[in-house]
Amino acid sequence: MASASSISASTSNLSEEELTLTVKWNGKEYTVRVCGDDSVAELKRRICELTNVLPKRQKLLYPKVGNKLADDSVLLSQLPLKASLKMTMIGTIEDEIIVDPVESPEIIDDFELRQEEAVDIKDKEVNKQKLRRRVNQYKIKLRTPCREGKKLLVLDIDYTLFDHRSTAENPLQLMRPYLHEFLTAAYAEYDIMIWSATSMKWVELKMEELGVLNNPNYKITALLDHLAMITVQSDSRGIFDCKPLGLIWAQFPEFYSSKNTIMFDDLRRNFVLNPQNGLTIRPFRKAHANRESDQELVKLMQYLLAIADLDDLSSLDHGNWEYYFEDSAKRCRHA
Repeated sequence: MASASSISASTSNLSEEELTLTVKWNGKEYTVRVCGDDSVAELKRRICELTNVLPKRQKLLYPKVGNKLADDSVLLSQLPLKASLKMTMIGTIEDEIIVDPVESPEIIDDFELRQEEAVDIKDKEVNKQKLRRRVNQYKIKLRTPCREGKKLLVLDIDYTLFDHRSTAENPLQLMRPYLHEFLTAAYAEYDIMIWSATSMKWVELKMEELGVLNNPNYKITALLDHLAMITVQSDSRGIFDCKPLGLIWAQFPEFYSSKNTIMFDDLRRNFVLNPQNGLTIRPFRKAHANRESDQELVKLMQYLLAIADLDDLSSLDHGNWEYYFEDSAKRCRHA
């Protein structure tokens, strides 16, 4: 009978083993490289990079696997995959109509992991390996050069800068109030990157429509999409995607690090690998009703400028940013 240690070692080797799979789609064959510790969701990301078929549009067919490939949370090490067999993918490219956010399920149940569980996810070697692979697989394309001496601000789009669920005749009606004023003020001290959990086409389209990409008062350093994210697993919440800032730090180490980076997102789960750098922004929903009263970006603009001279942004508790903002405002009024 095998010992517990030998079983553990065998499982570890299986998880780390690289798998080279052949995927047939639209009359062509594609070679996809993944690892056993990757999930089905990660496999679909790799296929998306080769075919431009979004993961949610893919249906994967493979002998003797059944419906397991329909579950994005299943790990590939749990499936009887063989390089000699060909997997078939059924799916359609979205070219003319971008329907990403409208058709995707809305995430309302944002969750906060227990402190010990969050630390465990952050420190797991398997997640560090996934990050290293993502650094090699996903190359960030700079729109403008990184600026020496500037800090880095990473921004989400949906519900952070834009209400993507409400209807309007003009996208500008769904833009968060004071967006351009906020970006203009932030640009004086921060390089700005936009990171969305949607496709790059959607990111470019929305930022173009909102007048962000060619604004004369500020520049966007880079755009990142869902392919830059990685999948992690927690005991209480299962498998979910997150945005590892280590991807940016690894590709631009001479400019950015945990000490000079802050990230705004309405989902705190996206910070799980870099919780000390994340600030959970209040979601901007029902734009027509809240457009006149929403002051979130005005307050955050002042917070960003107030902390811009600090040597280490990761030493702050960004979860209490409103306390720092109010304290700073009181001191300014007193002065």
